[in-house]
Amino acid sequence: MRWQGRRESENVEDRRSLSGGTLMAGGGIGTIIIILIALYLGIDPQPLIQQLPQGGAGQQQAAPLDPRQQQTVDFVKVVLADTEDVWNEQFRKFGVAYKEPKLILFRDSVQSACGMANSAVGPFYCPGDQNVYIDLTFFDELNRRFGAPGDFAQAYVLAHEVGHHVQNLLGYTDKMNALRGRISDRDMNKLSVEVELQADFLAGVWAHHTQEQKQVLEDGDIKEAISAASAVGDDSIQKKSQGYVVPDSFTHGSAEQRAKAFLFGFKTGDIKAWDEVKKQL
Repeated sequence: MRWQGRRESENVEDRRSLSGGTLMAGGGIGTIIIILIALYLGIDPQPLIQQLPQGGAGQQQAAPLDPRQQQTVDFVKVVLADTEDVWNEQFRKFGVAYKEPKLILFRDSVQSACGMANSAVGPFYCPGDQNVYIDLTFFDELNRRFGAPGDFAQAYVLAHEVGHHVQNLLGYTDKMNALRGRISDRDMNKLSVEVELQADFLAGVWAHHTQEQKQVLEDGDIKEAISAASAVGDDSIQKKSQGYVVPDSFTHGSAEQRAKAFLFGFKTGDIKAWDEVKKQL
């Protein structure tokens, strides 16, 4: 994917140095209060903390950032900007304003409006605060554990989570939550699969329009995305973790379904085509 030198989103909050239970140095409880207030207001607390007096016994230093991740940080900022461009345009066609989500970068664990989460859950979207959360080490796992390397595989992951944001804005998330507790677990799993496949489809729609607008895709990019979608299919994960597959327990869809959903989105580029697409999955 050709991404260098292009616009980077400003809707990125880097909490990696605050993750894993480590607090900034200097100021004790006052420092904690400043951090909480800054995070509540959506402000990066680092510049404020750096102005506090340093020194004293028992202080914890900020966890150092891994300089090897800087290129990945720059990359996700560009991909997020691409999602903003596409979904702002698509929502305008509906006569609706698109509310851009914020991307939260964290390490080890993070607090969201959906509760505390650790890196093991993978990238996720929280409808409570309308933020996307990613521990960048997941991309290493995507390559090493799931066998899905490539920058466009990573772009697909982010576009999928932004797809959940689009669902939320369009009311799909509320419809699903309204049925929670009113239908069987089996039916709830089926509904969860549909929601995840739609997010894959929306990631494909994003790829379609990004290519149409900017001509940034390179040979093999779509194959990378399809490989990543297949690798995180429920059947693929179950085979690796337990050696057998239980379709009734699927919550995200099979490898084939996820790959098809993304590809249908990429081919059609039409968000309104979902009702017909899901019949073919």
